[in-house]
Amino acid sequence: MKKEWYTAKELVGLAGLPNSPQGVNLMARREGWENRRKRGVQGKAVEYSVKSLPDEVIGVLAAHEPPAEYLSKRQDAFLIWVEAYYQLTKSEREKIVKFVLREGLAKLISYIDADNQDAIERENEEVLNKLKNPPEST
Repeated sequence: MKKEWYTAKELVGLAGLPNSPQGVNLMARREGWENRRKRGVQGKAVEYSVKSLPDEVIGVLAAHEPPAEYLSKRQDAFLIWVEAYYQLTKSEREKIVKFVLREGLAKLISYIDADNQDAIERENEEVLNKLKNPPEST
């Protein structure tokens, strides 16, 4: 479990615990639960260590803990896209948005594919020219 300390308010009514914060505090004192003063709060507010809580309560807390979050590659690609978008100037962003809204993503991808194909053809021509006309040695 990520969370190590719980207040009496958070524990009220869990797995047979009393139905009021005062009742939880009394039970904690009676059973000697490990506690500490709650940080950033005025007064006598305390938190209880998860290690000293009854097993039934720990089970309920573990069951209610939100599942671990995993970042998928799709989210990573999305974050890259967002970062690239915000690196554009305002006018470039407006042009991209207008183009996508008018023409669609398929048209944008076809332009990118065509540009890549042109670049590959230019590179091939340069290589062929070098092979046909090798530089003269001195």
